[in-house]
Amino acid sequence: MIIDFHTHVFPGKIAEPTINFLSSKSGYIPFGNGTHHDLIALMDKGGIDKSVVLPVVTKPTQFASVNRFAAELNNSERLWCFGGIHPEDETPEVHLDEIKKMGLYGIKLHPDYQNAFIDDEKYIRIIRYALSIGLAVITHAGVDDGCDGEVKCTPDRFLRVMDKVFSGNPPDDTRLILAHAGGFKMYSEVIEKLSGLPLYFDLAYVAQYTEPETVMSVIHAHGADRILFASDSPWADPGTCAEKIRQLPLTAEEQEKILSGNALSLLGK
Repeated sequence: MIIDFHTHVFPGKIAEPTINFLSSKSGYIPFGNGTHHDLIALMDKGGIDKSVVLPVVTKPTQFASVNRFAAELNNSERLWCFGGIHPEDETPEVHLDEIKKMGLYGIKLHPDYQNAFIDDEKYIRIIRYALSIGLAVITHAGVDDGCDGEVKCTPDRFLRVMDKVFSGNPPDDTRLILAHAGGFKMYSEVIEKLSGLPLYFDLAYVAQYTEPETVMSVIHAHGADRILFASDSPWADPGTCAEKIRQLPLTAEEQEKILSGNALSLLGK
């Protein structure tokens, strides 16, 4: 079984302009048109069984529409969906409860798109409450090639998040996930400062476009028990990403955990 833990889709009417806009900002060439039909076609082609869809709320007024769309997608047999929330949300606890009642599995944060640093107290409030009601929390981490300015989720900042959320005493395991191998293009810092902590790294985009030696260094430092296979579709090809993982010098047990076992455990499947 293969579970892609990091994908993006958009409603049909806005999919093409959204993909074109994001492509122009980042320089990335998309695989597909950004609709859920196209994602499933890519999954079929690449042998992917399930995909986790991660929406991003870029302004507070989008909360209802973004999460309604996520809840609709969550009815698909092939897709498991997270919700989204903005740090400027005036009633985050109320909205997080709504996300939970919708049957969504967690929330996606994107500090660069949401223009806030991940260790901002508004994020801390959201993360702490989301975890308390059983929602997983995934955040973009490291560089975003489509955004200018200071990186808003660095390893140092996420260490502060861990300290604030857990009052300096984190549990042995958490439902916190850092995308892009813990910090896109910041792998040395990730290994030095975050490896071994009770949180997960996904391999979105990294699986296809980063040197295998770098990917393996992150896996070995952090431990295969807390690594999640991910593509970042439509910005990478799910099937190619899966093949890249199969080519790594992993044991059969490590490969199984990364490709599906860790995701199933994290999502309570």
